[in-house]
Amino acid sequence: MFYTLTKRIMDIILSVLLIIVFSPVMILTAVVISVTSPGPVLVEKTNSHMRRIGKNGKIFRLYKFRSMAVNADYLLTQDPRFKKLYNEYKKSSFKLHEDPRVTKFGKFMRKYSIDETPQFFNVLKGEMSLVGPRPYHADEIEEQQRRYPGTHKFVIETQTVKPGITGQWQVTGRSNINFDKRIEMDALYARKKSLWTDIVIILKTPIAMISGVGAV
Repeated sequence: MFYTLTKRIMDIILSVLLIIVFSPVMILTAVVISVTSPGPVLVEKTNSHMRRIGKNGKIFRLYKFRSMAVNADYLLTQDPRFKKLYNEYKKSSFKLHEDPRVTKFGKFMRKYSIDETPQFFNVLKGEMSLVGPRPYHADEIEEQQRRYPGTHKFVIETQTVKPGITGQWQVTGRSNINFDKRIEMDALYARKKSLWTDIVIILKTPIAMISGVGAV
């Protein structure tokens, strides 16, 4: 109870502070997206990849700056031009290093995780925490469990806590870590969660963001 309450208070205070600190960057990012790429500033509400699995399996909308063309999820799964890309996407842990749907500015945002900053509002709403497991989407979880048998127990364990903007695997290797190792690290976090662990991960996150290692 103490951990849960203290973590929530910390989430609220820090997310408000971070929104204030990053507000110039967020405003500038919104302007650049509007000028350089037709469409909304945030990834569309209708984009299936923004429907993420939260605590206890509850589905919520993830807020994220749009780094791709509009209807990117439809293009990948339904447009014949991207059939080869979709097969590669499923084989590569749901991360593409060369994705033609990503805009030029989108590549920059992704490298330094600028596209993730709207998630501070997910934290304020209580859907996410600053630190926690990755907020997976349903298709990714299903496909990855088929590819890595025996990971289902870890998936269930990660859903006992709120997903986070950052986490243990993000500050360790980001997208360079395969799903089986990543979900095991997330499950370990959920099992042994502590305020000290959260603080250490938060302090490591800026280094991971600036370095851009493992970002796609």
